[in-house]
Amino acid sequence: MKVLRPDIESGFSENQKRSLLILLNDEDPAIYLAVRKKILSYGDEALNWIRPHTLDSEWIVRRRALEIVRLLEQMAADSDFLQFCLVSGENLDLEQGTLLLARTQFPDINIEAYQALLDNYASDLRDRLDGLTKAEFIISTINGYLFEERGFFGNESNYYDPENSYITRVLDRKTGNPINLCLLYLLIAKRLLLPMAGIGLPGHFICRFQDASNAFYLDVFNKGKILTKSDCIRYLMQTPSGYDVEFLTPLTPRRFLMRICANLHLIYVRMDASEESQRIQSYMVALGK
Repeated sequence: MKVLRPDIESGFSENQKRSLLILLNDEDPAIYLAVRKKILSYGDEALNWIRPHTLDSEWIVRRRALEIVRLLEQMAADSDFLQFCLVSGENLDLEQGTLLLARTQFPDINIEAYQALLDNYASDLRDRLDGLTKAEFIISTINGYLFEERGFFGNESNYYDPENSYITRVLDRKTGNPINLCLLYLLIAKRLLLPMAGIGLPGHFICRFQDASNAFYLDVFNKGKILTKSDCIRYLMQTPSGYDVEFLTPLTPRRFLMRICANLHLIYVRMDASEESQRIQSYMVALGK
């Protein structure tokens, strides 16, 4: 998707390029900020021109060109994700949505590579689950694979690290917060056609495996520990919200994505990262429509 170029006439002349390149090499930070703003206003046209200058012989041009390229790519990623939020319905593609969200922070990621990694995890598990019918055995096998063999774990030591909320970084670092570890579990379960859903408890997030006769609740942040419905009710009764049957109802994909964004928004507010929190707020507004 092209980056929008508001209030800019078509044409990015060679004279303009030469002038901007000279100013880009100026050591005055104020001049750089003005030049950067001008270059960003040209969107795609500027991206095609500035990218080769990330290899410029002048170090200051290289550094600033790299920054501008990243900002332009991030603008495009923001536009793609916002468009996804606006046009997708309640049962949106959660995998696509969370990967597009990750691109807004890490615009150079290879989405297909992460999807291939999830495919590989599911393929490994498919062989191990062959012939298993009891939910307890299926859950135990998935838990052993993800948390023992692959080494995923809940990030208790740095719970409010924003990278815990981006699925690509969860896959890279093998750690995350409750909702994104549940997301990992769900994306693999979907590939295996397993009846798994996300349950958004107040202050926590778990998964539910529903077979023909029973529901099993999984605390994925705690290595997939199996909880009973009574365990969940006891937890709810200890929260300010109390027990409400709605808290044990699976979230739609849109509400799931909204909750990830809401968590991120709170994290950035805690960090006093106003630019990031405002960006996430715009996603929440789009998802709320």
